[in-house]
Amino acid sequence: MSMIMNGVRPIEILLVEDNGDEAELTMEALGDGRVRNRIHWVEDGEDAIVFLRRQGRHAAAPRPDLILLDWHLPRLNGEEVLMEIKQHPDWKRIPVVIMTSSSDEKDVLIAYDRHANCFVTKPVDMDKFLEAVHSIEDFWLSLVRLPAA
Repeated sequence: MSMIMNGVRPIEILLVEDNGDEAELTMEALGDGRVRNRIHWVEDGEDAIVFLRRQGRHAAAPRPDLILLDWHLPRLNGEEVLMEIKQHPDWKRIPVVIMTSSSDEKDVLIAYDRHANCFVTKPVDMDKFLEAVHSIEDFWLSLVRLPAA
C-alpha cells in the first residue's frame, strides 16, 4: 500500500533501465518535478517481472502506476517484458512508456503491436534528454488519469 501524504498518494513509477547514468538522470528529473512520485529502479527485464510479481527482494513492492521501460535490456528485453505485462490480467492496464535510444522503425512497430502506450526515443544530448523526461512527466503524471490499482 502506498503511503498517502497530504491526502494525495504519490505516483508509483517503475523504471526499467540498465544504464545507470541514464537511470540516475531520469530519477533526478522526475524527482524535481511538480508531481509527487516514488521511483523504483530495476536494471533488467527479469528483475522487472520479479518486481511486478512481488517476489524475493521485491516482496513489498507497490503496484506501479506507470512503467518506463528501456527496449534493449539484459536477460529479458523490452519486448519480452512488454508482452508479459500486457498479457497479465492485473498489469495490462498499467501504462508502459518505452524509453530507448533506438529509433528503428521496426522497434516502434513491435512496441505498438505489443500494446505500448507510447514510444520515446532518448535524445543523446543531456538537456534534450531531461526535456524528454519532463515531457513524459507533464503528460503522464499531470494530464492523464491513471487507472486505480
